Amino acid sequence: MAPETRWPNEPADYRTARATLLEKEAALRRSIEEVAELRRQLPDGGAAKEDYRFADAATDAEVRLSALFGAHDTLVLYNLMYGGAQTAPCAMCVSMLDSLDRNAAQIAGRAALAVVAKADTAALRALAAERGWQSLRLLSSAGNSYNRDYGAETADGGQLPMMHVWRRTADGVRHFWASELLDADVPDWRSQPRHVDAIWPLWNLFDLTPEGRGTDWYPSLAPGTAS
Repeated sequence: MAPETRWPNEPADYRTARATLLEKEAALRRSIEEVAELRRQLPDGGAAKEDYRFADAATDAEVRLSALFGAHDTLVLYNLMYGGAQTAPCAMCVSMLDSLDRNAAQIAGRAALAVVAKADTAALRALAAERGWQSLRLLSSAGNSYNRDYGAETADGGQLPMMHVWRRTADGVRHFWASELLDADVPDWRSQPRHVDAIWPLWNLFDLTPEGRGTDWYPSLAPGTAS
């Protein structure tokens, strides 16, 4: 690859280093596309353990897993760490959902999307109002075992941030994909907490900066502050 881009006053050593990096960026792009293709080729996974009953935070009405698809055959469910032993919403989850809320209406054109938490519906409504969420569908799993069955809850009630993709088929609701990097046996520890990195603008933006994402900064629930 021979980039033609030149920026005002750039030194020769900068362009040499940037050209090397550009090759790596192109290779990464190809790798991302290859992984996405392999993901699309996954066969159907297991049938849903049950047709879970959730409580819709907007209405308090009961809604089954099978009814969450709407007009689509694909459903994306994210587990927000809130409820059970998690008495306050996870700031990391909330940070990711802040950005996802702004895209939820666009996502609805191709797939169903919802957020599941162990917290009750009143707590979820309060959180949505505080964050200004307008498009995310929030569901309480306080009355079922979905979180425990699908890797989002520990034996002592601790909550974990899983994302699952489900498919509606002629045989019923089938599992398609989960963010298993969360607990995979990966030698590089930095890969483990990045299970939904691809959809999280915050960290991907920091990766473009000289400081990078760092190891000692985390989002905060308090506006205008960071932990």
